Parts: sequence; C-alpha cells; structure tokens
Amino acid sequence: MTLIVQKYGGTSMGSPERIRNVAKRVARWKAQGHQMVVVVSAMSGETNRLIALAKDVSPVPDDRELDVVISTGEQVTIALLAMALKDLGLKAKSYTGSQVRILTDSSFTKARILDIDGASLQRDLDDDTVVIVAGFQGVDEQGNITTLGRGGSDTTGVALAAALNADECQIYTDVDGVYTTDPRIVPEARKLERITFEEMLEMASLGSKVLQIRSVEFAGKYKVKLRVLSSFEEEGQETLGTLITFEDDVKMEQPIISGIAFNRDEAKLTVLGVPDRPGIAYQILGPIADANIDVDMIIQNVGHDGSTDFSFTVNRGEFSRALKILDEQVKPHVGARAVIGDNKICKVSAVGVGMRSHPGIASRMFRTLAEEGINIQMISTSEIKVSVVVDEKYLELAVRVLHKAFDLDQVLA
Repeated sequence: MTLIVQKYGGTSMGSPERIRNVAKRVARWKAQGHQMVVVVSAMSGETNRLIALAKDVSPVPDDRELDVVISTGEQVTIALLAMALKDLGLKAKSYTGSQVRILTDSSFTKARILDIDGASLQRDLDDDTVVIVAGFQGVDEQGNITTLGRGGSDTTGVALAAALNADECQIYTDVDGVYTTDPRIVPEARKLERITFEEMLEMASLGSKVLQIRSVEFAGKYKVKLRVLSSFEEEGQETLGTLITFEDDVKMEQPIISGIAFNRDEAKLTVLGVPDRPGIAYQILGPIADANIDVDMIIQNVGHDGSTDFSFTVNRGEFSRALKILDEQVKPHVGARAVIGDNKICKVSAVGVGMRSHPGIASRMFRTLAEEGINIQMISTSEIKVSVVVDEKYLELAVRVLHKAFDLDQVLA
C-alpha cells in the first residue's frame, strides 16, 4: 500500500461539478489501494474576492485579521470535497490547517511552515479514510491563523508528504506538466518528462508559475517525489505529467538548457552618486531588508572620483515602497545624488544543469538578443542559469528567440 498526497488548485475546485470530478479522480486512486491525502485550494477567484472584501472595509487591512478572512476559502472546499467523496461511498474527513496543527511562524500573509503533527491524519489513514486538508494555511504558537502566501497550497502538499513519508506528492493544476517555456508565448514549447529539483527551483524563482518556489525547496530538502499533472484530463487520457527528481535520475541525453523562464513583475531601482566606500551596500540595502522587501539582482558600478552608482531589482509590487525608502531614508543618510527607478522591465532566464559542462551558454544568449536589437540592462548568473533584465516590451520576442536558439522546440530522439 502506497501513500499518495494530491494537491488540487483553485481552477480544479472552481465549481461543484469540478469538485465532484476531483472526488471521482481521488476515488479511482483509492480503488487502486492507495492511502490518500488531498490538499485543496479555495475556489478560483475566491481568495481575491475575500481580499477585496477586506479592503472594502479597511483600505489597509490588519494582517492578522486578513489571514482570518482569506483562510475561509479553503474551509469551504475541504468540506465540499469531503461531502462529494462520501456521496461516492468513501470515508472522508476534512481538516483545516489549525486542526492538523500545521505549525508556522507568525509572519501573517506569508508565514513559513515550522512543523506538522501528522498523528491524527495517520490514524484516519489507517482507518481507510481519505484525509482532506486545507492548503495555504496554518497556525502559529499563539494559536493565530496564518496563511502561507500565494501558491501556499503547493507548499502544504509537499510539507504533508514529507511529514507523512508519502511515496509521491502529485500537484494537479490546469496544465499537464512543466514546459520548456509558456506555450501561450511559444506554441512550440514542449512538455518535459523530467526536470531536476535544481532546475525547477530556478524556474520557479525566475517566474514560472507552475509551482511555488517553497514547495520545490521542501521537496528537494526532504526528498519528496514531486509530479505535476493536469486535473482536466479525461478518465483514461491521463498522462504521467512531469516528474521533478534528482540529477542522477535524469536521462543522459537531457539538453543543455531545460527551459526559458521569465518574470514580468520586476522593477529596477538605482541610487546615483553614492560614496564608494566599504559598507555602502549595507547602508543602501539594510533599510530595504528591514522593510521585508526581497532584493534580486544587484549591480554596483566601478567607482569613479570617489562615487559610484548602485542598482538592484525588486518585485514590481514593492517598487513604490522601496523607492520611498530610498528617497526618504537612504539618499540623505549616504549623501547620494539622486534615486531613479524603472518599473517597466522584465527578467528572462535560460535554465539547465547542462551549463555545468557546456561553456558558451551566456555568450550564445547575449548574441541572440543582440541580433534582435534587445539591450541587456542587468545580468545575473549561477551554475545552472543565466538571467538578463531587458525592457518589458521585448519580453515575448526575447523568450521566442532564446527558445529557438537553444533548440528547445526540438523533440529528443
């Protein structure tokens, strides 16, 4: 008997009919003799509706109370799925995050999971019950309801799979796997049979929306087999989706580059004319970190006449707040000449473990973009990725030409 954790997203749970379809799919897996834990998101659009409702009452909602509001979306879907499974003759029981005791820190609206008490779930599983758990939520040491941030249901699923030593964690979405890039931009994009945790981690951090980055981190850390599948495939038409695994398990003929990732939600900030002295980077980025704003790419120009320019990128949603901090706190403190920003940029990245043994990837990427007249504003690299910042208007062109330049439209023999 194997233990399978399945996670279904908001589109999969978007209507009573779709919830019944999920129940039928879970029932088929149960009929094959598997123990089943099912993690679900709120119905599609429900979390946005609840956030809007909170903002109608309070323009800047208190984070603790906002978590109480938005966590109710999953409470609805877990109960509805349990009802649907019981109507199919199965034993089923729903749990909120606090009932499981998914223990998190107290970072409301973006909490991190610290521990999971799986004892009560295991008792239900041993009693042949399908366990249904609310994704996206937990509880802190003080008993406050917390939520894990956008896409947090993926993290819930993987964390439960780790806590329960599940044989596999299956993430059901509205796509049937991980593709070489977004098929809406490049119709020739191919579905990958396998991808390494490292590559998927980079793809997720660089803008791929298939999986939330923390779920991939969890899966890699605790060696949880992770598979991405579609919940909309008809019975008998199901595919194996994409398996996220370890480098040793990936076929030797894997291409050098596995995918082209991109992120539109980027903004660049530059502090001009800062003193070129030790500690200046901390003096600029310290207040940004204190405001809990994540920084991505960082560039400090070569000093000239005792001063330099310092640039970095943040999520576009944090642009205005970061700009205000730089203007009001950093600029006068360090004696900078000016602060400028650009929130019309994007990041495009080539990702692949093959880079480790194949030099020249960056130069091919830069040449390809240059031939299309696309100017590179910033560059960031790691062992398995090269990322560039370009003007947002070139995003789709950059993705298409890079996808072709690295032969990602070619089917492996």
